[in-house]
Amino acid sequence: MLYQRTLKTTACALAILGTFALGGTALAQDAVNLRMTIWSANEAHLKLFNEIASGFKKDHPNVSVTYESLPFETYTTALTTQIAGGNAPDMAWIFETSAYDFVKSGALYPLTDTLKAAEGYNLDEVSAGATERWTEDGKLYAYPFSTSPFAVFVNNDLIKAAGAKTPAEMIAAGDWTWDNAIATAAAVAKSGKGGLVVRDFNYQAWQYLTSVWNGWGASPWSADGKTCTMADKPMADALAFIHDAVFTKKAIPGPGETVDFFAGNAAMTITQISRASLLPKEKPFSWDLVPLPKGSAGEYALIGQAGIGVMQSGKNAETAADFVAYMTNPENSAKLSQFFPSARKSLLNADILKKTNPLLTQEQIEKVVISGIATGKVMPGHTGFAQIQQMVRSNLDAVWRPEADVPATLQKICGQIGPLLKR
Repeated sequence: MLYQRTLKTTACALAILGTFALGGTALAQDAVNLRMTIWSANEAHLKLFNEIASGFKKDHPNVSVTYESLPFETYTTALTTQIAGGNAPDMAWIFETSAYDFVKSGALYPLTDTLKAAEGYNLDEVSAGATERWTEDGKLYAYPFSTSPFAVFVNNDLIKAAGAKTPAEMIAAGDWTWDNAIATAAAVAKSGKGGLVVRDFNYQAWQYLTSVWNGWGASPWSADGKTCTMADKPMADALAFIHDAVFTKKAIPGPGETVDFFAGNAAMTITQISRASLLPKEKPFSWDLVPLPKGSAGEYALIGQAGIGVMQSGKNAETAADFVAYMTNPENSAKLSQFFPSARKSLLNADILKKTNPLLTQEQIEKVVISGIATGKVMPGHTGFAQIQQMVRSNLDAVWRPEADVPATLQKICGQIGPLLKR
């Protein structure tokens, strides 16, 4: 598979040699410039990353770290293109959906020994569940620095103006369900604003609909990844519900419609808490953060993960691994948890998370963040995910029209991706 072959391509990491004269004697000292690709260009994220890089430089004066922000929508493609073109970064932020490709391809440098040797690191407090997707043959190949539950951000002002019930009111009454969530979203949509936005979906990245269809117990493939289950009843029912919410109830913005919740233009959005940094600082609206609604399969939670990996092909792989150990040690993990909840057990308590997440209330931290991490399933991933993702996406185009045959489309998808899943 072309996608996997590109991950196996070796590349030379950047290295800059500096020569310093001291007392008439020339001393050669390696000046190492580590480059890390990330998807975020958010100022608050970059400020924190740069502070961590500055802290590392104090003990490693010859090492500098720069961050290269790549567009979210094409991030993995851009990263694998760099690798294939001999311009691999020293470190990379890796999405959970493509984790298996990176880990199994041999593209990543093993981190276990470096992390265990780092003073005070305590890798053992990171649960096996959090590291499962990033581990092969007992070795950790990327550290899951972000284990973040999906949740619903709410604009209470728009909902109250539309005369609808807020999620908090529904939770208090015990009826925070998908049916009621869509009813509230539809009420706001009738007022001229957006209803419910599944952020990052955009009728392209269908995997983000996992935050909805898991409520029906649906999954695109079996637990072992070998069998397509998209045509099974749970998925057919879930997608029929979504289709109705889009085209009949107008509760979810349709194809081609761009609605920004954080600009105050939608009732609700499903995303991860790292997006809290996008909340307006001037003229803010009354907002809330609540768990995902209950579906026909009951209550559920979904986790998105991101790992930091070191490229095996880099000349500075050992130094890059040392930086990853520093960036993800207990102290810096606590700082990162402001945006990216840690998989470290010692950091999963309300007191610590409240200090690092001042925007969130104690209740939001306990019922959304901590509970979500404890009970959530990780977003689906698979080897060869890029090819599978594209094949499913192109076929789902037939669903995103008013008159759609959802079951027939799902049967077609399984017929096409079935052979890929068995590879």
